[in-house]
Amino acid sequence: QLQLVESGGGLVQPGESLRLSCAASGFTLDDYVIGWFRQAPGKEREGVSCMSSSDGSTYYSDSVKGRFTISRDNAKNTMYLQMDSLKPEDTGVYYCAAGGGITTVQNNLCVIKSLYRWGQGTLVTVSS
Repeated sequence: QLQLVESGGGLVQPGESLRLSCAASGFTLDDYVIGWFRQAPGKEREGVSCMSSSDGSTYYSDSVKGRFTISRDNAKNTMYLQMDSLKPEDTGVYYCAAGGGITTVQNNLCVIKSLYRWGQGTLVTVSS
């Protein structure tokens, strides 16, 4: 079965950290560009971080640059999003995705072209 399964969401206080994981099954994640998308309550889903498959180039939106780090472990067929110095505005459902290419739009939000798979989403809540 071809799927992406996220884990690692939860409730944290401002300033704390979380690491999200996204495990791929049924396909090789290294063959695809990857990304993490966030959907805040009442807002559209937006790409906060992406990574290419060819040279490992990374992309971060203005809102998370310097605080979030995207990575992948090809041996585990898994991608990660390390989130540090979390803020209340980081609250939302986080989705991982894999696809064929990356472009960026306003505020350096990334968009995955030729989308292949979405994960089911994991909720991150940042609140005191």
